[in-house]
Amino acid sequence: MIPAPSPAIPATAEAAPAARVTAAVVPHTAAPTRNAAAEQAAANQRIALRRRAEIAARIAAPLLGLVVFLIIWAAIAQMGTIPGPAKTWEAAKVVFSDPFYKNGPNDQGIAWKIGGSLSRVGIGFGLAALVGIPLGFMIGRFLFLRNMFEPVISLLRPVSPLAWLPIGLLVFKGADPAAIWTIFISSIWPMVINTAVGVQRIPQDYLNVARVLKLSEWKVFSKILFPAVLPYMLTGVRLSIGIAWLVIVAAEMLTGGVGIGFWVWDEWNNLKVENIIIAIFVIGVIGLLLEYSLLLLAKRWQYD
Repeated sequence: MIPAPSPAIPATAEAAPAARVTAAVVPHTAAPTRNAAAEQAAANQRIALRRRAEIAARIAAPLLGLVVFLIIWAAIAQMGTIPGPAKTWEAAKVVFSDPFYKNGPNDQGIAWKIGGSLSRVGIGFGLAALVGIPLGFMIGRFLFLRNMFEPVISLLRPVSPLAWLPIGLLVFKGADPAAIWTIFISSIWPMVINTAVGVQRIPQDYLNVARVLKLSEWKVFSKILFPAVLPYMLTGVRLSIGIAWLVIVAAEMLTGGVGIGFWVWDEWNNLKVENIIIAIFVIGVIGLLLEYSLLLLAKRWQYD
């Protein structure tokens, strides 16, 4: 006897719960996805707005400072004491229209004046670096040298830079060598002191390991001292170049010759105050470029 077939299960009876499950699950999974996408978009928008605000602040803040400076300058100029921005700008166009002219030893374009000052600074500062940095390493490395030089450095470092100028004139019998000597003796101290301090702050354990390994003095310098002292040394170099650029302007006022400092004094004697203001801006811009160049050099030579 053939059994009777069992009743077929309707397809809708199986599909209906699945449909209800799908209908119940899909909304719950799609909503968090949409919320997460919206939150991510809002976060990206906030980051973009913050970046735009930072860029605007970097650009707008300096521009606002310059505008305020020009307003104050123009207000002071209204009192009749100094030339205003407009008059100084007209004089600057004349000065920079032909910066390389030569009408004699004392009548040259501003490019030659800047070049003369930079050449003196380069020679004096270079000599100070050649002497000051090795001396700083030796003072920081050896206790005997440190005790020997500390009183001398403490005595000579506070001396005003221009006090060394008559000594240079007496010894070297010339304005240029005297100015270079003044730059040398004034800018050497920051390099000596910062380099020596950097050597002294090296952990003693490093030097003990070098002693155990019987490393030569050159290996100690190249592998331990130089990488650790480099940030201190470059800080001293930055301070020294600033001092050298300050000193050359004052030294050239007293010694004469072709240079930015002598130009300031000469324009004062000619009562051309607008040219003095131009020289002040030129001195500031060159000093800023020198310091920024050394900052880039410090980043390039930075050890990780």
